[in-house]
Amino acid sequence: MASSTDSVTPTGGVTIGQAAAFAGVTVKTVRHYHRHGLLDEPRRDRSGYRRYGSTDLLRLVQIRTLATAGVPLAEAGPLLDADAEQFAAGLVDVERRLTERIADLIARRDTLRRLADGERLLLPDRALAILDRLTDLGFDPDYVAGQREALVLARALEPELFDLFVTQLEHRLDDPEFVHLIKRGWDARSWHPEDPRIDELASALADNLLADRELLAVPTGFRPRPDAVTRYGLINHHREDQATTTWARLNALVEARLRAAGVPIPHQ
Repeated sequence: MASSTDSVTPTGGVTIGQAAAFAGVTVKTVRHYHRHGLLDEPRRDRSGYRRYGSTDLLRLVQIRTLATAGVPLAEAGPLLDADAEQFAAGLVDVERRLTERIADLIARRDTLRRLADGERLLLPDRALAILDRLTDLGFDPDYVAGQREALVLARALEPELFDLFVTQLEHRLDDPEFVHLIKRGWDARSWHPEDPRIDELASALADNLLADRELLAVPTGFRPRPDAVTRYGLINHHREDQATTTWARLNALVEARLRAAGVPIPHQ
């Protein structure tokens, strides 16, 4: 397979360190080539040292050149032992794979660059416009941050319903009463969980949402996943574990009223 000197290498050969230096590799690399059968180990001279001749050095340079060009080591040996036609065909195949890898690396690089503007990587322009609208409407920055995270979760967990979710928000934010109620609900986090105003606010929110039932409708033909309840909870109850009991109770009351009105809200 690998061509090497078949007779005793003349004393004028070079040591493994010299061979490695001449070929532009390390001694460790030369030994690695030996272990993988790419380069036969030369015979020892009368002093017991392995001496590398010109044929060995040629083979070493050829292997290093192919490896540097991107040819996998497992393919370098067969390529060097192939005839001219097979060698050319093998290089074409390696070039094709390198081109695919380059395209993949460029795509990854572009993704890294977009990470500098993380929101644009995770959310489409329509969703980003909603976040800007929330800020313009004077919502608390923490509320906007929570909505941003919920949008990211919605896009990842319910991609089929994401556009519908965005459309609902776009319409809701055009309703001054809805905006007022949501802001009041955010402020209600500081209320006592048994404050009677929570029931009143929940009823008002549910009535507001039910006033436009079309926005609550699920697209015809949509089939929920077996784990739809879990997905819904992760999105609609995001950050509840970090919020007050009051906030969780308000959300639960609103959902219960919507459910009672026939809206298919999953039970948690």
